[in-house]
Amino acid sequence: MRNYRIMCIVFVVALVFLPGLSSWNQASAASKGKVVTTQLMTTAESAVLMDSNGIVLYEKNSHKPLPPASVTKSMTLLLAVEAVEQGKVQLTDEIYASENAWKQGGSQIWLEPGEKMSIHDMLVAIAVVSANDAAVAMMEHLYGNEQDAVAAMNERAAELGLKDTHFSNVNGLPVANHYMSAYDTALIVKEAVKHPLYLELCGIKEYWLRNGKNWLVNTNKLLWWYEGADGLKTGWTEEAKYCFAGTAKRDGLRLISVVFAAPEPRAHLRESMKLLDYGFANYSALSVVEQGAVVDRVRVAKGEEHDVQLVAASDLNLLLVKGQNRSVQKKIVTESSIVAPIQQGQKYGELLVLRDGKEIDKVDLVAEKSVAKAGFVKIFQEMMADFFALAH
Repeated sequence: MRNYRIMCIVFVVALVFLPGLSSWNQASAASKGKVVTTQLMTTAESAVLMDSNGIVLYEKNSHKPLPPASVTKSMTLLLAVEAVEQGKVQLTDEIYASENAWKQGGSQIWLEPGEKMSIHDMLVAIAVVSANDAAVAMMEHLYGNEQDAVAAMNERAAELGLKDTHFSNVNGLPVANHYMSAYDTALIVKEAVKHPLYLELCGIKEYWLRNGKNWLVNTNKLLWWYEGADGLKTGWTEEAKYCFAGTAKRDGLRLISVVFAAPEPRAHLRESMKLLDYGFANYSALSVVEQGAVVDRVRVAKGEEHDVQLVAASDLNLLLVKGQNRSVQKKIVTESSIVAPIQQGQKYGELLVLRDGKEIDKVDLVAEKSVAKAGFVKIFQEMMADFFALAH
């Protein structure tokens, strides 16, 4: 049986309180599909307000499948950004537009068949002006054809646990059997904001395309209008009406607001700001640990180095309702010793947050760097040193 080290630290934080409901009960309810109810109203047919941990703060018909228009491209961009991060393609790689991309219609950058453009500029066109032709060209380049790209989008949706979403194309133009829910869309945004390149693209307000010949202006006006807004995707078709998946971050608190089928121009932006205003007015965030922060150090057996630092794999924030306090615990659980070779980024422990002995959140602890396995002589010397230390 492995030996584990457990270290507990008590610290005081503000818990999330709604009338009669603590944040931890709220998080549990959210994980079971239940949501917090308020007097907040929206003209959108479907809406959800969520924090970056997935806790639902407001909802209206949030699981209703609806045509998403260009909000579809939230998934298109996610797959493209992940392909870049995984080294499958480079931002400087060039794409040649197909005739299929050229004939898309709707919002576009007027690609000509055979026109060459970098992956970076294609991604900017998708993120900033919701270009349907660029979306098709991008996904055809990644997957060979649009059909396989759609299959990949549906596969990724399943991985993210989306239950009320099905894609039939990559850009959201009206087509049969193509739908998303506000809740599912919020989960896509929750994943998207973990990727710096994704937020960088969505945060571009203006961009000159084709060496300054074409001026692109972001359709997400919250980038200008709303403090902390940094994404994400607008959408409109006659069938879908006005849709928006937005996100903003203030003082460490990231909120996600999704509205579908708002009835009139700019209503999707107005209603999203209403939801975000409610969230920031009533909630705040407490940072437990930041990504990359050193949390512990673990002994390494049979390694070129004697120990390795463990760092947080991601940020860990607690959602707070402004006003009330409770004590909680941080518990670090790691193996007492790990055996080389050690791979950078590999999990070797967890940082748990507990209340009344029950786990309410956690983050993985991973190796800060790689440690190679030592040679025979070094391992033998280490064994002898341990032997004599025990003998004394």
